[in-house]
Amino acid sequence: MPQDRVFLVVVDDSPERAVALRYACLRARKSGGRVALLRITEPVGLQEWAGVGALMQEERRQEAEQLLSALGTQVQEITGGLPLLLIREGDAVEQVLSVLAEDPRISILVLATATEGGPGPLVTALSGRQAGRLRCPMTIVPGGLSDEELDRVT
Repeated sequence: MPQDRVFLVVVDDSPERAVALRYACLRARKSGGRVALLRITEPVGLQEWAGVGALMQEERRQEAEQLLSALGTQVQEITGGLPLLLIREGDAVEQVLSVLAEDPRISILVLATATEGGPGPLVTALSGRQAGRLRCPMTIVPGGLSDEELDRVT
């Protein structure tokens, strides 16, 4: 069923994230699917005082929630539906693979390539040595596409 199709977008701080997000939104809108936004935060390193580490972890979570909320509004404007919002902590590759393994609703992982310096670490890992661990197709969108080009290809 089309409404079961969920497009997963990893929300990192790269400029090409906007391209992956727009592509996923346009595909979801045209297929009647949904978009899931995954923000992965880095774990807090060892802290001399446990309270400092807990505070830093809470600040990172709040920042992730604010970012996902803002992007969620953008997703809703394009797709007409509410996105799934996910926050994980740890290694990006492992967390993406974990989310894919845990949520059978996710049917497509959408990533965009970096515009300079290679495809980017997540694209490289998931299309290379970790590709066999993916349980759904991955769409790799050129990170330099304009909104007009995205409209045309979706």
